[in-house]
Amino acid sequence: MVTKAKSLDFKTTDSVLEAVILESSLIKKYQPPYNVDERDDRSNQYVVITEEEWPRVFLMRARNYQKGLEEGTIPFKVRNIYGPFLEPGLIKEALKILRKIFPFRDKKAKDPRHEKFYHSIGQSPSKEGDEARESYFKTIHQLTLFFEGKKGQLRRQITVEMNTAAMEMKFEDASRSKRLLYALDHINDIALIKRNKETLTNSGFRLEAYDVAHLSGTNVVGAMVVSIDGELAPSEYRKFKISREINNDSAALAEILFRRLNHSEWAYPDLIVVDGNEIQLKTAQSILKSRRIDIPVVAVTKDNRHKAANLVGNPTLTNKYKREIIAINAEAHRFAIKYYRLRSMLKWT
Repeated sequence: MVTKAKSLDFKTTDSVLEAVILESSLIKKYQPPYNVDERDDRSNQYVVITEEEWPRVFLMRARNYQKGLEEGTIPFKVRNIYGPFLEPGLIKEALKILRKIFPFRDKKAKDPRHEKFYHSIGQSPSKEGDEARESYFKTIHQLTLFFEGKKGQLRRQITVEMNTAAMEMKFEDASRSKRLLYALDHINDIALIKRNKETLTNSGFRLEAYDVAHLSGTNVVGAMVVSIDGELAPSEYRKFKISREINNDSAALAEILFRRLNHSEWAYPDLIVVDGNEIQLKTAQSILKSRRIDIPVVAVTKDNRHKAANLVGNPTLTNKYKREIIAINAEAHRFAIKYYRLRSMLKWT
């Protein structure tokens, strides 16, 4: 890329948040091959603003949006859409920051309990009367300007509103506008900086191991454990309560992998380790293939004493990472058994 470049240009933004949004808009505009090629764009996210009486703002996976457009199954009208954003985790954090500045209704806002909670913490609007609705549409318009990179225009509009409110002695409105200007000029996007650092830190070799635990199909649970560059990463571990009580490890593994892959904000591993034999190996490979995700899989077959007896998979990988594979498989088993015992204890107490 460097050898082919003829010139270099850059644009300074006031925050990481604005940089994330600007990057998305430029990629969408120019479609640069080094940003677009070799990416699983189905995991990318759009920010959707609905065309409703009280518009909602939420993330939608690119694959779901495109499929919905093709099949005509999107259950709402779209007012605005921004993206796709190539780093799902970053835009998710960005929306959390923006919601504190521009309180909006989200995807689950039709659930009264959910909406009541976010309204109580000042991150969802009041729905009382025409004045509240007019104020909310103003908030949505301001959010739209921010996503379109028109921060200067947004600041000018808010400044005019603040001065007008002050002249009309609507001091509460003027104070609200002043706080909004301050928030725009002092966006606290430490979370985004932290996320970037984590992404860079975790860019080494990542192993994910899965195991299933149950007793004859009762209290079925699953576990995912992670290691990065040979070091266990407990903060990345995940537990799965399997939806069906069934004595079928392959079916349970399939459910775990489907649910794990739905979390596109979680970094993908370089190698997946499953407990079992050729059956579990093919189950995992089949699910990855259905999602068009290319990650190698290794299965660990146990002996009668539940010790690793054989590694099934790519010989190059099994030879190179044999010690790490066996170690993380044992950790997955330990973590799954611990969760199973906890569930069983809670069930019978």
